[in-house]
Amino acid sequence: MTATEWNQKTIDAFHAQNGLGIPPWGDHVLLLTAKGAKSGELHTTPLVYVRDGGNLVVIASRGGAPADPTWFNNLKANPEVEVEVGKDGGIEKFKARAEVIAGGPEHLRLYAAATKVWPAFAEYQTKTSRVIPVVVLEPTTD
Repeated sequence: MTATEWNQKTIDAFHAQNGLGIPPWGDHVLLLTAKGAKSGELHTTPLVYVRDGGNLVVIASRGGAPADPTWFNNLKANPEVEVEVGKDGGIEKFKARAEVIAGGPEHLRLYAAATKVWPAFAEYQTKTSRVIPVVVLEPTTD
């Protein structure tokens, strides 16, 4: 199964299950839709997330690969995104602004919080020399 096919399968499960109970991540999956940096087309990616107050936090790990994931490059170019997240009774959909946290104490705090939801993030950082970026998704009123 290609990455595109796997993503689509996860997106379909997310919508069928109102974003809750998605194997293997449970209730910690969101859908991030960002405009392509080169194509300008919209791309939706399922990602593991953790809440931080009113914001959602995602990790640009790419499984510890040496390069950043495509979705991360897209939101760096176009930080206005759309987010879908499961909640009891349905899916909450909202616009957000993506802010990259690329180091320092805030990065460490948020990365540690994400490893509590998905412990593999800790291993991913050991696989690469890059500092895996943390992205804060702050809901906007637009």
